[in-house]
Amino acid sequence: MALNCGILGLPNVGKSTIFSALCSTPAETANYPFSTTKANVGIINVPDSRLDTLTDIFKPKRTVAATVEFVDIAGLVKGASRGEGLGNQFLSHIRDTSVFAHVVRCFEDSNVIHVTDKLDPVSDMETIDIELALADLQTLAKRKERAEKQLKNQAEKKESEIVLAALEKIEGALENSTPIRSVNLTDEEKAAIYDCHFITAKPQLYVCNVDENGIRNGNAYIEAVKKRAQSEGAEAVSICGKFEAELSGIENPEEKLAFLEDLGLKEPGLPSLIRCAYKLLGLRTFFTAGEDECRAWTIRAGDTAPKAAGVIHTDFEKGFIKAEVYTFDDIVKYGTEAKIKEAGKYRLEGKEYIVQDGDVMFFKFNL
Repeated sequence: MALNCGILGLPNVGKSTIFSALCSTPAETANYPFSTTKANVGIINVPDSRLDTLTDIFKPKRTVAATVEFVDIAGLVKGASRGEGLGNQFLSHIRDTSVFAHVVRCFEDSNVIHVTDKLDPVSDMETIDIELALADLQTLAKRKERAEKQLKNQAEKKESEIVLAALEKIEGALENSTPIRSVNLTDEEKAAIYDCHFITAKPQLYVCNVDENGIRNGNAYIEAVKKRAQSEGAEAVSICGKFEAELSGIENPEEKLAFLEDLGLKEPGLPSLIRCAYKLLGLRTFFTAGEDECRAWTIRAGDTAPKAAGVIHTDFEKGFIKAEVYTFDDIVKYGTEAKIKEAGKYRLEGKEYIVQDGDVMFFKFNL
């Protein structure tokens, strides 16, 4: 299971610069709107110091990190829901992502054109919210019409009633530019309208694109975005796209560290962005470790041991017998699996076991 994150925002707010820096993948950037005319896709390894530690302990033949797919989506403008700018193309790309990072410009620079000729992060956020809500209202109208026709069919009547009840709940919210993710829907209602792939039902986090002064000292624009994010129950992180782009071009680890320290940072912006996305989606990481390979695997919170095994291979889930489990903290404390066993910390878990973040696991199965 790989995290799939769309990067969206108004044109010329720095989406492509941030994308290129995060993914080390070139994306077209320019000082004019719509320099991104198609979605750029980059797959990167998830930074995880725990995997680095396991590699140091086991000295495996190879190490495999979990991955994140970032999608740099064409800029959205007012009227995008009606096809303005690259609206239709934008909407089709964002529906394919599981979470999106809304980039908001939070720096002043007379040399960088703003699509509205005025820097106002909250207004920019509202423009995106309105267009996404309008797009979802169009989807809702089509689904509502289909459900009303299905009411006449006795076999489909019950399901259609559930669909219509859910649509009624969310319609009023969308008309007020309130995202569907804020609406209280039952699990049954969510399942009934899943085929709609509503955009505003997806989790969202905010990325404040700042200049170097903003990274060091913050500014009023960042605070405005964080306040708006907090009111929505969302996360907001600050990233200096220009700085990240320069950092990604440095290969020497010591030079990178010095570059970070110069701005008073402990790490680049990527780890904090990924942590926010993992938190939003309720994702967790478990590990497999040995002489052949140390590897990080991504699962959802609450997944059982058989489901985790199925992430490795479907046969592991089908023929699951048991899982041998210990924690990452225990391998750090005791140093070897043999000493973990001596301490009574090496466990056998069955089908009902809920995998915890940081578990190191070995699965036994039979086909």
